[in-house]
Formats: sequence, structure tokens, C-alpha cells
Amino acid sequence: MKVIICGAGQVGWQIARHLSGERNDVTVVDNNPDLVHRATDTLDVQGITGFASYPDILQRAGARDADMIIAATHSDEVNMVTCQVAHSIFEIPRKIARLRAQSYLTAIYSDLYRREHMPIDVVISPEREVAAAALRRLSVPAAFDTEQFLDGRAQLLGLTIDDDCPIVNTPLRQLNDLFSTLRAIVVGIRREGRLFAPEPRDQLFAGDAAYLVTHVDDVARTLEIFGKPHERQERVVLIGGGNVGLAVATELEGRSDRIRAKVIERSRPIAEHAADALERTIVLNGDGLDISLLQEANIARADAVLAVTDDDKVNLLASVRAKALGCKMAIALVNDPTLTPMMEALGIDAYINPRATTVSSILRHIRHGRVRALYSIGDAEAEVIEAEVLSTSPISGQLIRDISFPEGVLVGAIRKQGKDGLPGDVIKPVGGTRIEEGDVIVLFTMAADVPEVERLFQVSIDFF
Repeated sequence: MKVIICGAGQVGWQIARHLSGERNDVTVVDNNPDLVHRATDTLDVQGITGFASYPDILQRAGARDADMIIAATHSDEVNMVTCQVAHSIFEIPRKIARLRAQSYLTAIYSDLYRREHMPIDVVISPEREVAAAALRRLSVPAAFDTEQFLDGRAQLLGLTIDDDCPIVNTPLRQLNDLFSTLRAIVVGIRREGRLFAPEPRDQLFAGDAAYLVTHVDDVARTLEIFGKPHERQERVVLIGGGNVGLAVATELEGRSDRIRAKVIERSRPIAEHAADALERTIVLNGDGLDISLLQEANIARADAVLAVTDDDKVNLLASVRAKALGCKMAIALVNDPTLTPMMEALGIDAYINPRATTVSSILRHIRHGRVRALYSIGDAEAEVIEAEVLSTSPISGQLIRDISFPEGVLVGAIRKQGKDGLPGDVIKPVGGTRIEEGDVIVLFTMAADVPEVERLFQVSIDFF
């Protein structure tokens, strides 16, 4: 597949890294020559320096025979015009644009992106992706990472293994005997910085970070077995009232469980806008690092603080200060991936990486075909993929124990096809489970094994 990626920042670079590693023909375009050189020096890609919306630049990038263009520059308008030029002049079949401004994303204006207007096949909103990630973190406070699959009926949980974990030093194969009815499988383990797909004889040790796929109805029991509390969030303090904070607060207001939220925003105009948009949420204008303001927000009684300003350092320091003042849980928005190793030392319970969420969203649409959902883990080290089994798939009709999955691949959950093509039950896969046409599978795969997984699901012949 021939792909043009416009924008060589962190998101563009990560997408280029994924696609070039899978032997796609990738060209990166950016008006910053340093970013282009970084991409061409470290990745197997071609680079063009120039403005992505200029037809002659896209011509040099090979737009005449490109299969897809991904517009991920820092400018919404450049991304939109790039897709228009890609369609009108070069007839590129698939166009993806990253748009930040909420005005462009309002549902009543969605007709703007129709083929006869401004043809964009997929619009990615980083702020909305981040807000959704923040809400998922709040739903499972004990997990450092979480994502939903199979229409919300299966959940990925990232759990840190503590010294007092009841199943520490227990071989994974014994978990099936001890908890035979538990619909949860350990699919990945990070130990001493290395992520791998475990074998049945592997054990969990204190300090490990385990990734599990569990049935949504078994989340509470899974947390209990792993020695984690499952407490309901009732009071949340949001530091940052911009697009992300406002989206989270709006969602919390609309929930039936009535989570009480307070927002702290430094900018008075942004605070006033948030106050106008929210009905029951208290908005405080001031610095989220101000102890007196945090106390006014009753931070000591808060179940969680969510720091989502546009400044990583403010988010980190505000989270630390909130925990010091008695807040039970802290979640920080962190753009700089080099800061994430500091999370544990600072006592921050979970973090959200906007670039990782955006990359996952874009990859989900790149791996089109029968791939229905995708989540990128760590520094593009592994992926959790949800894919439908086609009749032509090599795994259709086979037992799991007979399928030659790569060593870095584990099946975490299966949704069987119900009657009349409707979704059936979500089951825990075992060696004797037969994979059938129409089943939807959630599996963990190391990055190096993604091409083989795509071959097993036959998505490569069903891209467009």
C-alpha cells in the first residue's frame, strides 16, 4: 500500500513507523526539514519538504498513485485543504484528517465532509479521543490502562502487580483451575521494561505490569482476584477547562450515576465558556497548583483528580499536589513520552498520552478490511486488535490449539456469531474453542507480528 503522511510530528512519525515497519511504501511530507530528515534517517520512508496542501508538493510525494493520505499537520485548515486537493486533483481513494477545532466537529455541520463538498473519509479528533480515554480511566481507577472492545462487552485492563497480589508467583495455567468461571486472560506482561506475550508456564511477579482482556461483567471480580479495589467514583476534580476538560465534564453531567465534578481553569475566558456550557458543574477560575484553590474544590474528599491542561509539567505537579492534599487518585495528561517513566515515582496513578490515543484511532482506520478496533500499547510495542473472521481466513473452522499463531500473539476474547447474523455471546477462548466464520476475535500481538495477524484475517485483500 502506498501512503502519504502529511505532518512529521510525533503522531505522523509514529504512523510512519508502524506502516514502514510493515513494508508499506510511505512518504512523509512536512515543511520543517529537520522533522523530514529525522523521519528519513530513522525510518524506511521517503521524505518531501514543503507545504502538504500544495498540489506540486503532493505530486512530488507520489499522489498520482497513492492509496491513502493521512493529513496530521498542526493546522486543521491545512489538513482539510490537503484532503480536498488529494481528492479533486489526484483522486486518492482514502483520506484521513486530524481536526482539533470543535467547531469543525459539530454534528450539524457533518455534511461538510461529504464527497461533493470537502471529501474526508475519516475525521480524527484528538481532544475527543483523549476525553474518551480519560472517562475510561475513571471507570476503572485501579487500572493504569484500559480500553473497550466488542461494543463494550470486553475490556482491556492494565494492572500493576503488587507484593500483596493474591496470585503473585502463580503460573498462569493454574489461574484457569483456580478460577474456572473467570472470563479473563493475561495477554501481555511488562517486566523490567520489556513487554512480551506470556506462555502458560509464566508467572506474575511483584512489579510486573499485566495486560488482561476480561468480559465486562467480570471486571470487578478480576480486580478483586488481582488484589485491586473497585471503588465507585463520586467526586472528581478536573484541572483544565479546555476542550478535553469540558468534554469530560459534559459527559459526567449526562450520566445517570450523577458523578459530581468541579473544574479549575486558569484562563478566565475559558472558565466563563465552560461555566456557560455546563449546568451542574462548579467552575473555579484560578491556578490548579494553588493550594487554597484546591482546598476550595475540596480536593481532600475527591475520589480522583484529572489534570488535562495543555502543559505537561502543570499536569504532573497538580497531580502530585492533589495526592499530597488527600485525593485518592490522580490521572495526568502527558504529551511528552519521556516523562512517563516518572509517573510511578511521583505517585501518579495513571496517565493519558494524546499522541498514543490519536495513533490508535488512525491505525484502526488504516487497518481497514475486517479490523474493527485497535489499541496501541506502549511505545508502539504491541497492539490489541479486534477483527472479524472471514470465510476465506486460514483460521476459519480451526481449533485455537491447531492455529499457528506467532509466539507474540494471544487470543483474549471471542464473540461468537448469533442467530440471523446478530452478535452472540462473548466467551473466554481455550485451546478447544473452534474459530468460525463471523466470529469477532480480540487478540494481543507484538508489533513485529502484526503483518502475520493481518494475513490470518485476510484483511490485506479487503482494504478498500
